[in-house]
Amino acid sequence: MDDKNSQTQTQINLVVAEPVIDIPTLTHRGPVKQRSPPPILARFHAGYFRISLSLCGQAFLWKTLGKPANDSFVIRRLLRLLPSTAFLLLWSIALFILMTLSLLYLLRCFFHFRMVKGEFLHHVGVNYLFAPWISWLLLLESAPFVSPKSVPYLVLWWAIVIPVVALDVKIYGQWFIKGKRFLSMVANPTSQLSVIGNLVGAKAAAEMGWKESALCMFSIGMAHYLVLFVTLYQRFSGRERIPATLRPVFFLFFATPSMASLAWESISGNFDTPSKMFFFLSLFMFMSLVIFFFF
Repeated sequence: MDDKNSQTQTQINLVVAEPVIDIPTLTHRGPVKQRSPPPILARFHAGYFRISLSLCGQAFLWKTLGKPANDSFVIRRLLRLLPSTAFLLLWSIALFILMTLSLLYLLRCFFHFRMVKGEFLHHVGVNYLFAPWISWLLLLESAPFVSPKSVPYLVLWWAIVIPVVALDVKIYGQWFIKGKRFLSMVANPTSQLSVIGNLVGAKAAAEMGWKESALCMFSIGMAHYLVLFVTLYQRFSGRERIPATLRPVFFLFFATPSMASLAWESISGNFDTPSKMFFFLSLFMFMSLVIFFFF
């Protein structure tokens, strides 16, 4: 009987969960409740800046196609027929979304610094830290009331480009030095965001007339893009792969040469042979991805 009872008895473990929201503490004045930050900040991460990146990209595309040109493309004529308030509305929505996301991420840095640090050390998360700065650069270049030759444009350009260069030094430096952070081990499609950040910064510098600064950022971005392009085409065994939920970032393969085409056009002053080469490369990558995903 004792053996049967001992076999039928089950072990119960009592786990006391630590309270998350309200933690009562005692002080000399009596009980006081400490409020923790809202749970939305814990779930928020830099990947949400994909929303602002797409909206700012649309505003930038509208501004680029709406510029006066000698050609007579149908898209250009159609955009000129639309009222200017439509572009202002799109740009304002992009600005509002970007400011909201930036504020949320600043609060996350204050209340959840360990999560931000973990994101900074992650091989995928660190690349998304370029997304807010790219969004601000695209929004600055498409601003309807700020001239590239003005002082506010110059100040904002420096304020945005300095974090991009700092992230470049961090990421590119670890590719050279750290054994576990070699490019062959951590390369993934989101790594192209660092290159896009340099290209967008180069285009903005060219718009200001700073040809040397534009060439500097363009050369740094394209040098690493060539290495990254070859590395992503090679499949090393044991390399950390991108999660299945982030497969849409494969479309960054044609975003990078597209931005390179626009950046070089601003640097050279016309749509010459290198710009056309980047354009056709982006078109080929786009068709390859469409066929791969839908057929």
